[in-house]
Amino acid sequence: MAQKQFTVTAETGIHARPATLLVQTASKFDSDIQLEYKGKKVNLKSIMGVMSLGVGKDAEIIIYAEGSDEQEALNSLEETLKKEGLAE
Repeated sequence: MAQKQFTVTAETGIHARPATLLVQTASKFDSDIQLEYKGKKVNLKSIMGVMSLGVGKDAEIIIYAEGSDEQEALNSLEETLKKEGLAE
């Protein structure tokens, strides 16, 4: 299992548009990908799951990936987060 921690930098946190981008990115991979915030984990391939967390600015999140392409999935998600100015 691979994991990486991020700090959300976007003023609006991870709301509808960024959540959709993350879900679309995660859905390209076979690995099981989870997003953890405040001790609660959700499937990062589920838009409703991600939205239900209500991740705000300065939040600490951890993305977990487990499967054949876990490292590739984490790298791609990290790239999306940074490119969109969502997290570092």
